[in-house]
Amino acid sequence: MESMQVGRAKLTWLNGGVTHMDGGAMFGVVPRPLWSRKYPVNEKNQIELRTDPILLQIDGWNLIIDSGIGNGKLTDKQRRNFGVKEESAIDLSLGELGLRREDIDTVLMTHLHFDHACGLTMIDGEGYSSSFPNATIYTSSTEWEEMQHPNMRSRNTYWEMNWKAIQSQVTTYEEFVEILPGLKMIHTSGHSDGHSIIVFEDEEDMFIHMADIMPTHAHQNVLWVLAYDDYPVTSVHEKQKWMNYGYERNAWYVFYHDAEFRALKFDEEGQVIDQVDRKAYAYDE
Repeated sequence: MESMQVGRAKLTWLNGGVTHMDGGAMFGVVPRPLWSRKYPVNEKNQIELRTDPILLQIDGWNLIIDSGIGNGKLTDKQRRNFGVKEESAIDLSLGELGLRREDIDTVLMTHLHFDHACGLTMIDGEGYSSSFPNATIYTSSTEWEEMQHPNMRSRNTYWEMNWKAIQSQVTTYEEFVEILPGLKMIHTSGHSDGHSIIVFEDEEDMFIHMADIMPTHAHQNVLWVLAYDDYPVTSVHEKQKWMNYGYERNAWYVFYHDAEFRALKFDEEGQVIDQVDRKAYAYDE
């Protein structure tokens, strides 16, 4: 597992599983000859996307960003369609750190699409139970509303089995919420109407988790947005805003989906000046 320190925050990437999604959908209107120079693609036009939660340890608190792909919750057809080559091994990852699921105090859900939210619940007999029974789970009020009442399009990714067992643990917010001093969740919309990013600032140290408005390093270009985005123009504007904000402040950008990098730091011109590689990276052809 890779770890890094940003001010008071220690970040450690857990093994949450992996998907292989259609590259064209992940890069929208960008032609394949352009995006394939920046991110590897297989013969099925799929790109590898990790679903690795980030453990944050700040001021004695154990928090995680998003929850992974879960275990045993996808049908064979879904596993095939989503290119799921491995499921979550969060218990193993936490165990190596001397932790259990019960030790997680807070779960920060940037949004509730299945590849971020399946790890919130576990199969329990004929139903489901909370994966993190002692945690407060934060998500935007807009996202929580759509999770419970999906529309014709979003019902393909907002699933009852991922929310019903944890509804008593959920705390929502409108525009932003400060979780701990310097650690904020900020509602951006864009990828989904309720999508949020996570920003941590501790004096001169800073990280930004852009979630799915910049799911991989190859999406750094503000115009490169996903065909999956509900509000792509909003994604463009929010990405531009928060990339400029981070460039000016020497921020780290940390990733949940990227198969090659855990974190990158850019200068004010957007050039990479530091990086944390995913050490286990080996693209599966």
